[in-house]
Order: sequence, then C-alpha cells, then structure tokens
Amino acid sequence: MKVLLINGSPRRKGNTFVALSEAAKTLESNGIETEIVQIGVKPVRGCIACGQCKAKQLGQCAFDDDICNRIAEKLDSIDALIVGSPVYYGQPNGSVLSLIQRLFYSAGEKVENKPAAAVCVCRRGGASAAFTTMNLPFQMMNMPIVSSQYWNIVYGLEEGQAALDAEGMQTMRTMANNMAWLLKKIHESGNPNYPEREPWQPMHFIR
Repeated sequence: MKVLLINGSPRRKGNTFVALSEAAKTLESNGIETEIVQIGVKPVRGCIACGQCKAKQLGQCAFDDDICNRIAEKLDSIDALIVGSPVYYGQPNGSVLSLIQRLFYSAGEKVENKPAAAVCVCRRGGASAAFTTMNLPFQMMNMPIVSSQYWNIVYGLEEGQAALDAEGMQTMRTMANNMAWLLKKIHESGNPNYPEREPWQPMHFIR
C-alpha cells in the first residue's frame, strides 16, 4: 500500500513539509510506503472549464504545461492521499486549490474510494476555514476522510517551527495511524473492498 502526500507549499522544507513528514514517518512505521510530492514554485494553471479532458477521455488535464498531469500519473499506484497547504488569508494556497480542482475533474476516477486527509499549517489563525475548504473536494469524490484527535492543523511561522508544536505533531501521527488502520481494513482480503453505489443522478435547478 502507498500514500501520496502533496506538499502545497512553495517552500520545499517549510512547516508544511515538516507536518507531512511526521505523517509519512508514522505511515512508514505501519509498513505503508509514502511519497511526498512538492508542487514547487512554478505556476499551476487554473481550470478553464474547456471540458476536453472529458470529451476526449484523456484521464488527465488537456493542458500539460505544469505539475498536474505528473501527479495524475501517480494516482493509479496509490491507495490514499494527503494534501497539505499553508494558510493564506484564511484559505489554502491558490496553487494547490487549482491543482486539486483540475486533478479531480480530469482524473477523478483514479481517486474515488481512496482515503484522504487535509493538513493545514498557519502562523496563528484561518486554518479551520482553510481545512474545511480542502476537505470539500474529498467528499464529492467518495473519498473517506481520515480523522484525527483534532483538526489536522499545525502551527509555526519560521521554517522548522512546526516541529515545536507538540500537539500538532501528535495530531499528524494520530491521523497517519488512523489512515494506516483504515487502509489495512480496506485491503485485508487482498483486494480493495469498496462499497457498491447507485449510478449518479444529477439534478439541475433550472429547467
């Protein structure tokens, strides 16, 4: 089993990385492989609703000039997803929002049923609003949201300070242990055991 962790911070070794690394270390101790992917500092394109990914059944975004499709390629080989972001003005980093929106729209079938968790890192406030925003896409993709002892929030300003947030680090470990437990339950028969679902019945309010 493998968990992909997306670091939505432009700072490669910043506090978001510290938080995700604590979760990854705990997952590894449970025998689960991990990979942390850095979205980096290059621009991440926003979705323009062109619909080409669906019309041509691409399985990825029609635009191939940023990291989105590189991450889409990894989704087939993972069993769960953790997305971390710093908090900017009470919201997740705009780049990670653009990434998740395009990723889930163009390659959503690759993440359905796979457990997910969001992680937010802030100096002082706004993390609960950002955390809620990050969880919304998971709910729309039938992804079980992995809980912890508290919201997955870690505090720190200067690089590395997140490691000093004892409760935040414990929250990361608890979340990771919960994810490991859930993954083992899902895969205990040797093959993923997912629920059967009714076909989607979309309902539009304008007739």
